Amino acid sequence: MVHLASASLASLWDEVSGTQPDPELWVVIVTLAVALAAVVPHGLWRLARNAITIAHEGGHGLVALLTGRTLTGITLHSDTSGLTVSRGKPHGLGMILTAAAGYTAPPLLGLGGAALLASGRITLLLWAATALLVALLVMVRNAYGVLTVVLTGGTFVLVSWLTGPQVQAAFAYAAVWFLLLGGVRPAFELQAKRARGGAGDSDADQLARLTHAPAGVWFFLFHAVSLCSLIGGGRWLLGL
Repeated sequence: MVHLASASLASLWDEVSGTQPDPELWVVIVTLAVALAAVVPHGLWRLARNAITIAHEGGHGLVALLTGRTLTGITLHSDTSGLTVSRGKPHGLGMILTAAAGYTAPPLLGLGGAALLASGRITLLLWAATALLVALLVMVRNAYGVLTVVLTGGTFVLVSWLTGPQVQAAFAYAAVWFLLLGGVRPAFELQAKRARGGAGDSDADQLARLTHAPAGVWFFLFHAVSLCSLIGGGRWLLGL
């Protein structure tokens, strides 16, 4: 019985970690266009931005845990804002890394996803994304947040279990393109909001207080990470 269970687990791992054929170039281009359509028009972006907020707050939470802080909870709101609360020293490297992780998380997740797709590991990407969403769900503390994470995770599960390789590949490429493109826009939006006198307690402002470096330095970091991830990840996805 133990031997059969071990064999089943080994077979499942081989299936998850194995490689799948790359989609044709036209599929990659179409998924790029779909992601652009979700990011550029304001109306669709207001809805799609919820997924970026999930990645943003998940980045805060993950880095908080990795730096030894105690993660208290995460809330996600219908206006696409969010809040991650952790306990620990209110200063120091752990707090700085946690604060910096939000705006950098979506593009870096996109870059990691592009690396997996470039190596043909489509199934692994879908399962890894599902696992991260399940882990995030445990820490979400409001009904809207639970709903958005469940819907997002459920979509990944349905695609993973009920569709064929071609649909899975298209969905995976669209999701990664969306993280890469959608990871660029929020920092510009925040910068524009601050220029109008809003968002006085943004991640950039918190980082400025923690490090005594101007908020502009942190905006430069956010832009550099997102744009470099887009360029690098885009090249991998296009096979350049």
